[in-house]
Amino acid sequence: MTVLHVALDLLREAASRKWFLLLGAGITLVLVSLGLSLRMEVVDGAISATRLFGKSLGNDIRSADVALRPVYVAVAYLTFYGGMVFGILSCSDFAPAMLTPGRIEQLLSLPVRRWELLVGTFVGVMALALGAALYGAGGLALLLGFKTGAWTFKPVLAALLSMTGFAAVYACMLAVALFLRSASVSALFGGMVFVAGIAAGFRQEMAAALDEGATRTLFNAVTALLPRLSTLASASAELAGSGVVTVRSFPSVVAGVAVWALGALCVGLWRFEHKDF
Repeated sequence: MTVLHVALDLLREAASRKWFLLLGAGITLVLVSLGLSLRMEVVDGAISATRLFGKSLGNDIRSADVALRPVYVAVAYLTFYGGMVFGILSCSDFAPAMLTPGRIEQLLSLPVRRWELLVGTFVGVMALALGAALYGAGGLALLLGFKTGAWTFKPVLAALLSMTGFAAVYACMLAVALFLRSASVSALFGGMVFVAGIAAGFRQEMAAALDEGATRTLFNAVTALLPRLSTLASASAELAGSGVVTVRSFPSVVAGVAVWALGALCVGLWRFEHKDF
């Protein structure tokens, strides 16, 4: 219960910040604009014409579920990569703010354990990111469902999968903040893990471009340890578009990202328990 209280306090703090209010308002504005401007002529489950802001987007007759697949794929990629970048920038100072002199002493004087503070912060940030992802992806799925009659919640499942990737990145940011109490350093490290995770997903293609020898061996060794975020993004897009994931070793990719997140969180917990304030 203490972990949940810490997470709720973080959510209340986030609600007072303009960044998150603007995010919610922006997602709502996009959904409302699409709802008012998108016109689809649907006959017997097939889309015969589509208009956006009065402009025709095509008149070829296609099954509604097939026609909407590219939209869901695009939403999945936007949720994964766009949400990751926004989360890195906007959530980087939660942990450093908790560790500021005066505040951390006050928190530790309460009947709360250190691990509960850290895990509660992690849970709160993940709840915040998950809420935004589900609001955007779920809202679009409902909107297109009402417009076309093609109901699917695959984009919602894709949004849930994308949170696994963000968990790995934010766990690293949280651990770094306990070593260097700086929001900018935390965001920088999160960005580095994000970029490295994208490269890890293309490690075979990138390794083939390197000369054989020590450089390629070192590259393969390093990227083998990194979370394969771009592979997870591709799986998320496939899940949103068709519901079938063709990514090779998909379970191992998800497990690897989850283990990375857990490992980084354990490092943060170790540092927090041994840190003097």
